[in-house]
Amino acid sequence: MGKTINEIRNEFITADSAIRKELYNIYADDCRKGVKQVIAKFKQEDGKLLEELKRLDKMRVFEKKYAAYQNIAGVDEAGRGPLAGPVVAGAVILPVDCEILYLNDSKKLSAVKRERLFDEITEKAVACGVGIVSAAKIDEINILQATYEAMRQAIADMGKKPGMILVDAVTIPKIPYKQTGIIKGDACSVSIAAASIIAKVTRDRIMADIDEMYPEYGFASHKGYGSKAHIEAIKKYGACPLHRKSFIKNFV
Repeated sequence: MGKTINEIRNEFITADSAIRKELYNIYADDCRKGVKQVIAKFKQEDGKLLEELKRLDKMRVFEKKYAAYQNIAGVDEAGRGPLAGPVVAGAVILPVDCEILYLNDSKKLSAVKRERLFDEITEKAVACGVGIVSAAKIDEINILQATYEAMRQAIADMGKKPGMILVDAVTIPKIPYKQTGIIKGDACSVSIAAASIIAKVTRDRIMADIDEMYPEYGFASHKGYGSKAHIEAIKKYGACPLHRKSFIKNFV
């Protein structure tokens, strides 16, 4: 007696890519509609995976360009624009040819995907660092200088010296390492994309904690950005200690 459709489906589910290719040949002549649907489903998934692997390979162009440098670190920030909370930077060194599917600019990912990727990045990374600069410090030295400071902190926090730093858009002053600024780097470098996710998830978690301290502002939903509800809350309640005073002069 031949295998049932469910048994065949389970074979495909548990098979790696090489075995799956063999299964396509084995069941190619099975005329049952259910088997044909199973084959079509997994071929579609394999096609999507191939496209994802091609996309990731394109995002390694700078890592390949600077392959002569050991420990290439990506650096990016989250939170330059909000009216409240810190600016946070991430720094990540990934292993050569590290494969993290669906790694991308953090802004292009859902919160659920960012959280999942955060865990995978921290698990697979050679080194990972975070830098945090408070709202008060932002008011003192301005947001650009605060961003640079957060990035320097993140690099130091890795605990491993980078041979080359790939950074999104800017050039970080006062660091003793070679660096390359890449426009829209978080969308075209796996290292910078990983750093952007570390920075974004870390900052979102901080803002969720701040929301518990000051629930009237709704920080958990807008993360401190200038949404209509946030601006109305500032006008109603005034600024809290974690607002950037230099950013809200028009509202208070």
